[in-house]
Formats: sequence, structure tokens, C-alpha cells
Amino acid sequence: MGWYESPTSPIAARRKGQATSKNDLWSDIMTLRWAVEPSSSFKLLLIPVVLYVSWELLAPYIAQDLPNPFAPLMFISHHIPTSPTSDPRYAKGYLDLLFLAYYVIFFSFVRQIVTVTIFRRIGKYFGLRKRAKLDRYGEQGYAMVYFGVMGLWGIRIMSQHPTWWFNTEYYWINYPHWDMQPELKCYYLMQASHWIQELLVLVMGLEKPRKDYAEFVAHHIVTIWLIGWSYLVNMTLIGNAVFLSMDLPDIFLAVCNLLPLMVLQLIKAVHYFRIWKNLVILWSVWFQFDLMPDQSKQWLPEAGVWMVWWMKYQIFSPIFMLQLLNCFWYFLILRILIRAFTAELDDSRSDDECDGGETGDEHEKKVQPKK
Repeated sequence: MGWYESPTSPIAARRKGQATSKNDLWSDIMTLRWAVEPSSSFKLLLIPVVLYVSWELLAPYIAQDLPNPFAPLMFISHHIPTSPTSDPRYAKGYLDLLFLAYYVIFFSFVRQIVTVTIFRRIGKYFGLRKRAKLDRYGEQGYAMVYFGVMGLWGIRIMSQHPTWWFNTEYYWINYPHWDMQPELKCYYLMQASHWIQELLVLVMGLEKPRKDYAEFVAHHIVTIWLIGWSYLVNMTLIGNAVFLSMDLPDIFLAVCNLLPLMVLQLIKAVHYFRIWKNLVILWSVWFQFDLMPDQSKQWLPEAGVWMVWWMKYQIFSPIFMLQLLNCFWYFLILRILIRAFTAELDDSRSDDECDGGETGDEHEKKVQPKK
């Protein structure tokens, strides 16, 4: 995507003085080059695949009774042996961390391929020439693809549970929901990997900061907090609903940035999902929390039960914080609509370069004092 790299970022600091060093895999890992270079991340992704296949080919001769040690990197772990073959279930466990690490690299690779190889070329085809506009176009193209896929996947998963279309009482009934369908577990961990990768991009200074950089970082931190806690305390069904309330309007947001005339559709989507449906979820946390069985209202991790009285506020707080951020962005989107009617369509959620199309050199020329 033509990534922006802050001169003070760790990657820039490590690269400084290493420009002539050998560009090997270890150097890529130590400098985090894999986060911005698809060829590097592809190498890292390929290593476990080769090792997994090699083990599968050789294990029948040297280790017949041992499971493939590389499988947890690419596939979900902790299958529940007592679950029926027709309806397999999975629990959470420490091997999930390996899955997360692998797919953080996976999303770094996919993001670069989609932004640079696909949408940046599309932007050039439609006449975009300035670096900042091409970068912004690539970012929004990736967002459209990611949230489109995950949004549809999230709908499919919700349709398989009694929580279908925000049927909120089943977030709590029959808690704890510690045994997950394989699709739900994979979906949840991949969402977590995506948001960890997105936060990595921000804190490492790999992209040019937006106007709302602080709010954006806060959003990512709260999102990861919410994902982590909901996964830990077996609240993945309400987590699925929160994901949908965020992902579906983000599809419209990305499309709106690619096709500015869709601002009105964006307003409707954000109002319905990010504002109304999020309020429905908050109402459920506050008023339906006690629908769970009494035996679940204790701190008993070995039984998958965590719902002591104060967990109500632990669940409510991050969702409420996301709601505040949603309201802030909703205000900005409404301002875009006003500007659209005054022939000044300007996405104030993006950075100056995205709107004005200035490159860093052009900006420096403008700010130089006149002689």
C-alpha cells in the first residue's frame, strides 16, 4: 500500500544503519519488516505449512502416536473429545495463542496484497495519482473486503445459535457457553488476530496518523479488551453480536469512502447497527444479566463460570466506551452529510492527505516561509 513509516517508529529506527545489511529472514523478524512487506510475511507463513506437511508425511514412519505439533498454528485446538462427531465442540486453551500469532502475520500479508496489488491499481485506473489518495483508497478497499467477509461470516454464525438477530436473552440463558462450535471459535480468534494486527500498525507508526488518531487507538484497545475478556469468560455469543454491530456498518463506511455518493446509506447503516443495536446489547447487559442460572453467578474458572456480580460492569464498560466512540464518529459522519449538500464532501475521519491529496513533500513546500 505504500505504507507511511514514522521516522520515530521502532521499524524506522532499526532499519536506520541496516540499509546495506543482508536482507535475510531473521533480519525481517527482528526489524518487523514482515508487518509491511508481503514477501517477508509470506515466508513466515510458509514455514509452518512446510513443517506441517513434512510431519504428516514422515510421522507414520517415525512418530505414529504423536499429534502434529505445527497444527495449532494454522488450525484451532482444544477439541472436546466427549463432543459428538456430528456436532464437534471446542474449548479455549493456551494453544490459541499460537493461532493468534500466526494469523497476525496472515492479516499483515493479506492487508498488503489487497491494498497494494488490488485496490491501489484500481485507484490508478480511475485516475488517482497522488500517493496519499492511493493509500487511502487501498485502506478503504481492504476495509470493505475484510468487513464484508467477516460480516457475512458473523451473520452465518449467529444464524446457527438461538441469539439469531440480536435475540438478547440467550446471551445469558444456559451460561456458561464454554463449548464452542468450531466455526465460532475460528471466527473469534481470527477477529482477535485482525485487531491485534491493526493495533500493531498504529502503535508501530506504520501508517500516517489520522486526525482522530487518539480515538482510533482507544477504539482498538477497547475492542481487544472486549474480545479478550469475552473469550476468557465464555461470553462469545454476545461477542458475536457486538462484532456484527461494528462490522456491518463498516462495510458501508468503506464503500462510502470509495463511492462518496453513498453517504446517506452510510448514515442509515451506522444509525441502525452501531447506535441502535449497540444500545440493545447494552440494555441486555444491564437488565438481562440475571437471566443466567444461579449456579453460574460465581467465580469458578475450572467450571467455566466467571459471572460474579461485578462482571456485569466489566461487560458493560467496554461496550459503553465503544458506544461513546460510535457517537463521536456518528457526529463526524453527519457533518460529512451537511458538507455534501454544500458541495464540499470531505471525510473528516481521514487524514488531511486523504482529503487534500497532498504528499509529504507538497506539505513541506507549503509550510516553508516566504522569502
